Amino acid sequence: MAKVTIEFDTQEDNEELTMCINGIKWYSLAWEIDQYMRSRLKYCELSEDVYKELDDAREKLHEIMRYNGITFD
Repeated sequence: MAKVTIEFDTQEDNEELTMCINGIKWYSLAWEIDQYMRSRLKYCELSEDVYKELDDAREKLHEIMRYNGITFD
């Protein structure tokens, strides 16, 4: 197993440390939101307008992730 060491030298780096530690939580949050939207689109009877808005929101999430080099794969 690979080992990575990340060092933070000062108290000012605390925000960056917190962001690194919570990265998996943000990934999980995005995954849960994506799966919620997918489920609603696939299994719920939605009006055409609601379906389009939800589909657009899901596509925007994927677009933002691609822009930032993030995937669920």
